[in-house]
Amino acid sequence: MSDRKSAVALAAVATAMLAATALGAPTASAGVSQLTVKPDISVGSSTNYGTGCTHQLLARLSVGIAPVSFYDNGALLAVVAPLDGLAMMNWVPSYEGAHTLTAVQEGVANSVTVSVGRGFLFGYACVVTGG
Repeated sequence: MSDRKSAVALAAVATAMLAATALGAPTASAGVSQLTVKPDISVGSSTNYGTGCTHQLLARLSVGIAPVSFYDNGALLAVVAPLDGLAMMNWVPSYEGAHTLTAVQEGVANSVTVSVGRGFLFGYACVVTGG
């Protein structure tokens, strides 16, 4: 093969490799794979979530570097930087009724709906009525 044909072949192979790397490389997709609400030390007959009680929102993430936004019925609660594939925040519901809690990371969301009753704090514990 002549030097010119070798150079053209080499250039074609290099171009194909660059295109495959740029276009065909898999990308990591961020997102919330699971959202849970931990009741902490709260107890009730119908629900364990009460107004004035502190509960923890825990989002498990597929990628642990992008910030996570937490929402309560569509209202932004906080934007949290994740640590080790988890994003956590304390949540204190301010009113009784249904709450749809959502965690969003780079457009990928996960939601959970909980019923909130009236909470009464006793030291660190919370007793919940209604809900």
